[in-house]
Amino acid sequence: MNHSVATFGGGCFWCLEAIFKDLAGVISVVPGYSGGHVQNPTYKQVCTGETGHAEVIQISYDGSAISYKELLEVFFSTHDPTTLNRQGGDIGTQYRSVIFYETHKEKEVAQEVMASMAKLWDDPIVTELAELIIFYPAEDYHHDYFAENPRQGYCQMVIAPKVVKFRKQFQDKLKA
Repeated sequence: MNHSVATFGGGCFWCLEAIFKDLAGVISVVPGYSGGHVQNPTYKQVCTGETGHAEVIQISYDGSAISYKELLEVFFSTHDPTTLNRQGGDIGTQYRSVIFYETHKEKEVAQEVMASMAKLWDDPIVTELAELIIFYPAEDYHHDYFAENPRQGYCQMVIAPKVVKFRKQFQDKLKA
């Protein structure tokens, strides 16, 4: 197995976690925070928009089963990378579209995918591309949030439709 890690932010981390957990080759998905200046931030602090952190997911994956490029293609297809500091009703820098890369090669692949995906959108992509300095896992109650809270209003109104759309679009890439 070729174990690798990718860190993305594209709005609420509950949505991204629910989507990426279904992909074949993904070992685990951990919601968390990155990109800010506060050490060991809490959800309450990040929600203020004053920590500089974004809600992100950190994906552990088998690079021999799914590539970084394929993860990025799913990322760009499952959120709106053209809205600055927001996804739907979630507004603030903590909901920004961001790719945190760890290597120069990841940065290059991200730039290539961003360029190729740009044609799918009428507006320019505003996704931030930044080096990953540190990732802070979110509090335990955020892990597997959609799976643990399927009847919660946000899960039903926002996450469930995204998951359904994702599963239709990427059915050939889902776990068996």
